[in-house]
Amino acid sequence: MKDGVNVVALAVFVFFFAVVTVMGFLAARWRRAADAEHLDEWGLGGRSFGTWITWFLLGGDLYTAYTFVAVPAAIYAAGAAGFFAVPYTILVYPLIFLFLPRLWSVSHRHGYVTTSDFVSGRFGSRALSLAVALTGILATMPYIALQLVGIQAVLDVMGVGGGESTHWFVKDLPILIAFGVLAAYTYSSGLRAPALIAFVKDTLIYLVIAVAVIYIPIRLGGFDQIFADAGEKFAATGSGAVVPGEGAHWGYATLALGSALALFMYPHSITATLSSGSREVIRRNTTILPLYSLMLGLLALLGFMAIAAGVKVDNGQLAIPQLFETMFPDWFAGVAFAAIGIGALVPAAIMSIAAANLFTRNIYKEFVRPGATPAQETQVSKVTSLLVKVGALVFVLGMDKTVAINFQLLGGIWILQTFPAIVGGLFTRWFHRWALLAGWAVGMAYGTAVAYNTSSPTQQHFASSSQTIPLIGEIGYIGLTAFVLNLAVTVVMTLVLRAVKAPEGLDSTTAGDYTADAGDPGVQKELPPPTVDARH
Repeated sequence: MKDGVNVVALAVFVFFFAVVTVMGFLAARWRRAADAEHLDEWGLGGRSFGTWITWFLLGGDLYTAYTFVAVPAAIYAAGAAGFFAVPYTILVYPLIFLFLPRLWSVSHRHGYVTTSDFVSGRFGSRALSLAVALTGILATMPYIALQLVGIQAVLDVMGVGGGESTHWFVKDLPILIAFGVLAAYTYSSGLRAPALIAFVKDTLIYLVIAVAVIYIPIRLGGFDQIFADAGEKFAATGSGAVVPGEGAHWGYATLALGSALALFMYPHSITATLSSGSREVIRRNTTILPLYSLMLGLLALLGFMAIAAGVKVDNGQLAIPQLFETMFPDWFAGVAFAAIGIGALVPAAIMSIAAANLFTRNIYKEFVRPGATPAQETQVSKVTSLLVKVGALVFVLGMDKTVAINFQLLGGIWILQTFPAIVGGLFTRWFHRWALLAGWAVGMAYGTAVAYNTSSPTQQHFASSSQTIPLIGEIGYIGLTAFVLNLAVTVVMTLVLRAVKAPEGLDSTTAGDYTADAGDPGVQKELPPPTVDARH
């Protein structure tokens, strides 16, 4: 790491940060509808985004600063096992091609803003809807915190903030400024801000990766030399490998599959999806989003490059920013740092909006103020988005960074447990609402307990998302094991509850709701909340 502040890189970083800040505030007038004080407008961008806007928004939402920093950092620390992110992003697109268009149709037909809205309307259960909402909020909070960790890693390498200053305010001032700007334009512009900024973010990331995979290998003697250096390092340390050993196969496969199932259960993924203007936009995006998987594969190689470049860091999250500062001219290092920094702002904004929508629609309106007007809903969501970001900021500044990472891993285990209610509900009404709630509770309890106990005397709790799979005896992903247990409990309980004729909730959807497009006369932008059975 260079001594002092890298002034040139910092100047370039500040320039791009200023550009996206201006764009964030101007977005309030971009494609603005007459009824701006409506949650559809602030929280879903008017449900009107086309193919390319949705593509950039989803890409900016799913491929975050944490992805940019953590995926190659995993390669840097553990070798090819970190490549699990590449197959899981390939697996996820055929999966979402099957169910996202159905979710879009029924949501537009009934004015659903969140997955909890859909679960409430489909199963007529406020309790199940609340469980899905709380799970989404809890899983999203540490994810937002990790975006701030990504910004902080860049600032550390540039020599700004996060250093050895004895005064906490001076040390954390840069991240506080970044947080304040993010909070202000998200409050003002809603989802339109990250949608507009995503164009800049993705362009910078593609530019940086294209340059990095050509320029850095040339300087390091080619990929043969890079892989040889990485192999020597892993052989010397005894941890990691260029090719995973046979004992790691189950862990690799289950983590990839479980992560693929979980990705579009996150509230921010659904928020970006529901902002699109038609179900055909969703279908087209599932065919072109794999371009990001190509980018991710190239991005992961940066971990091996960091080893070959001799990067030495105590915190693995600094490996890639440090690689950029070491290998690139200062001005282009600034461009790379800006790509990471903006790559944190876009998803952090979408995540805070998604969490706020869940609180507003499925907690505040459902249990606190059922008669809230659309304008009141929007105002509550705006304030909640601020509070969510404050919570994430406190989490980052008040705890060790590894704690934030551990809780993000736990969040992935949690969010996967909503899959049966959401995806199952899109295709069948066979599952009983109480059975889904019981399966969710068992999956949450099992996943949390096992993740808590993965610690060793030298590790923190929740330090790993892998554990020995019961009956199989192989190391695998805890979240997938919890999901299988969740599904088994749901099926068994459904059979029991149907046998005893337990009361069903009222389904306020019809078969045609799942196939309608925006052009169909039956599709409405907003309908009154569905009437649900009072027996919960």
